[in-house]
Amino acid sequence: MIKDDLHEQGLKFGRDKLFKLMRIYGLQIKPRRRYTQTTMSKHWMRKWPNIIKGKEVFGQDQVWVSDITYIKTEEGNCYLNMITDAYSRKIMGYAVEENMETESMIEALKMALTKRQNPLAKTIHHSDRGVQYCSKEYLLAAANNNIKLSMTENGDPYENALAERMNRTIKEEFGMDRKMKSKEQVKQLVEESIFLYNQKRPHLALNMKTPNQVYYEKIPAT
Repeated sequence: MIKDDLHEQGLKFGRDKLFKLMRIYGLQIKPRRRYTQTTMSKHWMRKWPNIIKGKEVFGQDQVWVSDITYIKTEEGNCYLNMITDAYSRKIMGYAVEENMETESMIEALKMALTKRQNPLAKTIHHSDRGVQYCSKEYLLAAANNNIKLSMTENGDPYENALAERMNRTIKEEFGMDRKMKSKEQVKQLVEESIFLYNQKRPHLALNMKTPNQVYYEKIPAT
């Protein structure tokens, strides 16, 4: 993104040299401790098998991954639920609420459905085994929109690694891993962050394309 500006000033800068300079001046993001677990998987409701294990993802809307994380504020915690397209890394839907109730978290699914390119696509929705995703309301919303549920087995976080990595990316890269002033500030910052992530931020795993470019233009991600 800054390559042309550097060339105009007669500067030759590669990625490694840029990262080295950022380290010297303390501009790189420092990984934080693992966040507090928000999954409530010990419940009586049906838990769905992991049907994406070993599955190759070759196009948009084939697999969506979802997870819930918390954001601290001086007014108490907020909970962020995001749904990400596994092929393009595009955040399809999100919800920021004061609780983790199913009704609140299902708003992310509703948003994702409005952005799905093909409403008739057979999409797999993969998540942990949290009570929100296992609820009758979530199952009904998924079934009514040609979405099949998939979940981690034995609560293994590595089986939902992309969704958890998305939580860290949005929180750490956009400054939400610290205590925010208010819940309203969180909602505004989440909206801005997801816009920048989807439409402005080049992604190494996407051949330096943005998630939006890969999702809508179907540029190969390999």
